[in-house]
Amino acid sequence: MESVETLVKAKVRTDTKALEQEIVRCLDWLPSATTADLRRLRREYSRRIAKLSGEAVIDLGLQLLKRNSFVLRFFAYELIQHHGSAPALLNSRILRLLGEGIDSWYAVDTFACYLSGPAWRARLVPDSVIVSWARSKDRWWRRAAVVSTVALNNKARGGKGDSCRTLQICRLVVDDRDDMVVKALSWSLRELSKRDGSLVEEFISENETRLAARVLREVRNKLKTGLKNPKAYRD
Repeated sequence: MESVETLVKAKVRTDTKALEQEIVRCLDWLPSATTADLRRLRREYSRRIAKLSGEAVIDLGLQLLKRNSFVLRFFAYELIQHHGSAPALLNSRILRLLGEGIDSWYAVDTFACYLSGPAWRARLVPDSVIVSWARSKDRWWRRAAVVSTVALNNKARGGKGDSCRTLQICRLVVDDRDDMVVKALSWSLRELSKRDGSLVEEFISENETRLAARVLREVRNKLKTGLKNPKAYRD
Protein backbone atom coordinates (compact mmCIF):
# COMPACT_ATOMS: atom_id res chain seq x y z
CA MET A 1 0.00 0.00 0.00
CA GLU A 2 1.33 3.44 -0.94
CA SER A 3 2.22 5.84 1.86
CA VAL A 4 0.36 9.11 2.34
CA GLU A 5 3.55 10.97 1.39
CA THR A 6 3.80 9.09 -1.92
CA LEU A 7 0.15 9.80 -2.71
CA VAL A 8 0.55 13.50 -1.91
CA LYS A 9 3.64 13.74 -4.13
CA ALA A 10 1.80 12.02 -6.95
CA LYS A 11 -1.08 14.50 -6.64
CA VAL A 12 1.36 17.44 -6.66
CA ARG A 13 2.95 16.10 -9.85
CA THR A 14 -0.49 15.70 -11.45
CA ASP A 15 -1.53 19.22 -10.45
CA THR A 16 1.71 20.83 -11.62
CA LYS A 17 1.59 18.87 -14.87
CA ALA A 18 -1.83 20.33 -15.60
CA LEU A 19 -0.55 23.80 -14.76
CA GLU A 20 2.51 23.32 -16.97
CA GLN A 21 0.33 22.34 -19.94
CA GLU A 22 -1.97 25.30 -19.34
CA ILE A 23 0.96 27.74 -19.16
CA VAL A 24 2.37 26.38 -22.41
CA ARG A 25 -0.99 26.87 -24.13
CA CYS A 26 -1.31 30.43 -22.79
CA LEU A 27 2.16 31.31 -23.99
CA ASP A 28 1.37 29.89 -27.41
CA TRP A 29 -1.70 32.14 -27.57
CA LEU A 30 0.23 35.30 -26.70
CA PRO A 31 0.31 37.63 -29.73
CA SER A 32 3.90 38.54 -28.82
CA ALA A 33 6.46 37.31 -26.32
CA THR A 34 7.86 40.61 -25.11
CA THR A 35 9.21 40.76 -21.57
CA ALA A 36 6.26 42.96 -20.58
CA ASP A 37 3.75 40.43 -21.97
CA LEU A 38 5.50 37.52 -20.28
CA ARG A 39 5.61 39.32 -16.95
CA ARG A 40 1.92 40.22 -17.09
CA LEU A 41 1.08 36.56 -17.61
CA ARG A 42 3.61 35.45 -14.99
CA ARG A 43 2.09 37.80 -12.40
CA GLU A 44 -1.30 36.23 -13.04
CA TYR A 45 0.09 32.74 -12.50
CA SER A 46 2.05 33.88 -9.45
CA ARG A 47 -1.27 34.91 -7.90
CA ARG A 48 -2.78 31.55 -8.79
CA ILE A 49 0.04 29.47 -7.35
CA ALA A 50 0.64 31.62 -4.27
CA LYS A 51 -0.76 28.94 -1.96
CA LEU A 52 1.13 26.07 -3.57
CA SER A 53 4.08 24.72 -1.63
CA GLY A 54 7.56 25.80 -2.62
CA GLU A 55 8.30 22.20 -3.62
CA ALA A 56 5.35 22.18 -6.01
CA VAL A 57 6.43 25.45 -7.63
CA ILE A 58 9.97 24.15 -8.15
CA ASP A 59 8.48 20.98 -9.62
CA LEU A 60 6.40 23.12 -11.97
CA GLY A 61 9.52 25.04 -12.98
CA LEU A 62 11.41 21.83 -13.72
CA GLN A 63 8.55 20.57 -15.88
CA LEU A 64 8.54 23.79 -17.89
CA LEU A 65 12.30 23.51 -18.41
CA LYS A 66 11.87 20.12 -20.08
CA ARG A 67 10.27 21.96 -23.01
CA ASN A 68 13.71 23.36 -23.94
CA SER A 69 12.49 26.90 -24.68
CA PHE A 70 14.04 30.11 -23.38
CA VAL A 71 10.61 31.71 -22.99
CA LEU A 72 9.53 28.83 -20.73
CA ARG A 73 12.89 28.94 -18.91
CA PHE A 74 12.39 32.65 -18.21
CA PHE A 75 8.82 31.97 -17.07
CA ALA A 76 9.91 29.10 -14.81
CA TYR A 77 12.67 31.10 -13.16
CA GLU A 78 10.36 34.06 -12.54
CA LEU A 79 7.65 31.85 -11.03
CA ILE A 80 10.18 30.43 -8.57
CA GLN A 81 11.80 33.79 -7.83
CA HIS A 82 8.49 35.48 -7.03
CA HIS A 83 6.93 32.68 -5.00
CA GLY A 84 6.69 33.12 -1.25
CA SER A 85 8.56 30.00 -0.16
CA ALA A 86 10.24 28.46 -3.22
CA PRO A 87 13.43 30.60 -3.18
CA ALA A 88 14.27 29.47 0.36
CA LEU A 89 14.31 25.85 -0.84
CA LEU A 90 17.02 26.35 -3.43
CA ASN A 91 20.11 24.30 -2.72
CA SER A 92 23.06 22.94 -4.69
CA ARG A 93 21.15 19.98 -6.11
CA ILE A 94 18.04 21.92 -7.09
CA LEU A 95 20.06 24.73 -8.67
CA ARG A 96 21.98 22.22 -10.75
CA LEU A 97 18.69 20.78 -12.01
CA LEU A 98 17.26 24.24 -12.74
CA GLY A 99 20.46 25.23 -14.53
CA GLU A 100 20.54 22.15 -16.73
CA GLY A 101 20.65 23.17 -20.38
CA ILE A 102 21.84 26.77 -19.93
CA ASP A 103 23.56 27.40 -23.26
CA SER A 104 23.36 31.11 -24.00
CA TRP A 105 24.27 34.33 -22.22
CA TYR A 106 20.61 35.25 -21.69
CA ALA A 107 19.72 31.84 -20.22
CA VAL A 108 22.76 31.97 -17.93
CA ASP A 109 22.15 35.53 -16.81
CA THR A 110 18.49 34.86 -16.03
CA PHE A 111 19.47 31.78 -14.01
CA ALA A 112 22.30 33.54 -12.15
CA CYS A 113 20.50 36.83 -11.45
CA TYR A 114 17.13 35.32 -10.49
CA LEU A 115 18.11 32.10 -8.73
CA SER A 116 21.73 31.13 -8.06
CA GLY A 117 22.98 34.60 -7.14
CA PRO A 118 20.25 35.32 -4.58
CA ALA A 119 20.50 31.77 -3.19
CA TRP A 120 24.26 32.17 -2.76
CA ARG A 121 23.80 35.60 -1.20
CA ALA A 122 21.39 34.06 1.32
CA ARG A 123 23.96 31.31 1.95
CA LEU A 124 21.59 28.58 0.84
CA VAL A 125 24.50 27.17 -1.15
CA PRO A 126 28.12 27.14 0.03
CA ASP A 127 30.88 29.10 -1.67
CA SER A 128 32.37 25.79 -2.81
CA VAL A 129 29.48 25.27 -5.23
CA ILE A 130 30.03 28.56 -7.03
CA VAL A 131 33.78 27.93 -6.99
CA SER A 132 33.21 24.56 -8.67
CA TRP A 133 31.18 26.28 -11.39
CA ALA A 134 33.96 28.81 -11.93
CA ARG A 135 36.36 25.91 -12.49
CA SER A 136 34.03 24.04 -14.83
CA LYS A 137 35.06 23.07 -18.35
CA ASP A 138 31.66 24.35 -19.49
CA ARG A 139 31.83 28.03 -20.45
CA TRP A 140 28.21 28.60 -19.43
CA TRP A 141 28.68 27.33 -15.89
CA ARG A 142 31.81 29.48 -15.57
CA ARG A 143 29.76 32.47 -16.67
CA ALA A 144 27.01 31.49 -14.22
CA ALA A 145 29.53 31.57 -11.38
CA VAL A 146 30.72 35.06 -12.28
CA VAL A 147 27.26 36.51 -12.94
CA SER A 148 26.09 35.10 -9.60
CA THR A 149 28.32 37.72 -7.93
CA VAL A 150 26.11 40.49 -9.35
CA ALA A 151 23.36 39.62 -6.87
CA LEU A 152 25.83 40.18 -4.02
CA ASN A 153 26.46 43.80 -4.94
CA ASN A 154 23.57 45.13 -7.02
CA LYS A 155 21.20 47.19 -4.85
CA ALA A 156 18.26 46.71 -7.21
CA ARG A 157 18.66 42.93 -6.84
CA GLY A 158 18.89 43.10 -3.05
CA GLY A 159 22.67 43.04 -2.78
CA LYS A 160 24.34 44.75 0.15
CA GLY A 161 27.91 44.27 -1.01
CA ASP A 162 30.27 41.34 -0.64
CA SER A 163 33.74 42.09 -1.97
CA CYS A 164 35.28 38.96 -0.45
CA ARG A 165 33.06 36.44 -2.21
CA THR A 166 33.00 38.49 -5.41
CA LEU A 167 36.77 38.68 -5.75
CA GLN A 168 37.12 35.03 -4.77
CA ILE A 169 35.28 34.12 -7.97
CA CYS A 170 36.90 36.85 -10.07
CA ARG A 171 40.37 35.54 -9.20
CA LEU A 172 39.44 32.09 -10.50
CA VAL A 173 38.64 33.39 -13.99
CA VAL A 174 41.22 36.16 -14.29
CA ASP A 175 43.07 34.23 -17.03
CA ASP A 176 39.93 33.00 -18.79
CA ARG A 177 39.71 34.25 -22.38
CA ASP A 178 36.32 32.88 -23.31
CA ASP A 179 34.37 35.93 -24.48
CA MET A 180 31.30 35.01 -22.45
CA VAL A 181 33.36 34.77 -19.26
CA VAL A 182 35.39 37.90 -20.02
CA LYS A 183 32.21 39.96 -20.42
CA ALA A 184 30.81 38.52 -17.19
CA LEU A 185 34.03 39.36 -15.32
CA SER A 186 33.84 42.95 -16.54
CA TRP A 187 30.21 43.15 -15.36
CA SER A 188 31.06 41.67 -11.97
CA LEU A 189 33.91 44.10 -11.31
CA ARG A 190 31.92 47.09 -12.55
CA GLU A 191 29.08 46.16 -10.20
CA LEU A 192 31.49 45.83 -7.27
CA SER A 193 33.08 49.17 -8.17
CA LYS A 194 29.82 50.88 -7.16
CA ARG A 195 30.42 49.51 -3.65
CA ASP A 196 34.19 49.72 -3.36
CA GLY A 197 35.94 51.45 -6.23
CA SER A 198 39.34 51.52 -4.55
CA LEU A 199 39.30 47.76 -3.99
CA VAL A 200 38.41 47.13 -7.63
CA GLU A 201 41.13 49.53 -8.75
CA GLU A 202 43.61 47.61 -6.61
CA PHE A 203 42.45 44.30 -8.10
CA ILE A 204 42.83 45.67 -11.64
CA SER A 205 46.34 46.94 -10.91
CA GLU A 206 47.44 43.66 -9.33
CA ASN A 207 46.18 41.62 -12.29
CA GLU A 208 46.87 44.06 -15.13
CA THR A 209 49.09 41.66 -17.08
CA ARG A 210 46.60 38.80 -16.76
CA LEU A 211 43.23 40.41 -17.38
CA ALA A 212 41.67 40.62 -20.85
CA ALA A 213 41.90 44.02 -22.55
CA ARG A 214 38.08 44.36 -22.50
CA VAL A 215 38.00 43.98 -18.71
CA LEU A 216 40.76 46.55 -18.19
CA ARG A 217 39.14 49.04 -20.55
CA GLU A 218 35.54 48.74 -19.35
CA VAL A 219 36.29 48.61 -15.63
CA ARG A 220 38.71 51.55 -15.81
CA ASN A 221 36.14 53.52 -17.79
CA LYS A 222 33.57 52.75 -15.10
CA LEU A 223 35.94 53.84 -12.33
CA LYS A 224 36.83 57.10 -14.09
CA THR A 225 33.57 58.13 -15.73
CA GLY A 226 30.83 55.95 -14.26
CA LEU A 227 30.20 54.50 -17.72
CA LYS A 228 31.37 51.28 -19.35
CA ASN A 229 31.86 52.88 -22.77
CA PRO A 230 31.75 56.68 -22.39
CA LYS A 231 32.53 57.29 -26.09
CA ALA A 232 29.39 55.43 -27.13
CA TYR A 233 27.31 57.92 -25.16
CA ARG A 234 29.02 60.91 -26.80
CA ASP A 235 28.57 59.70 -30.39
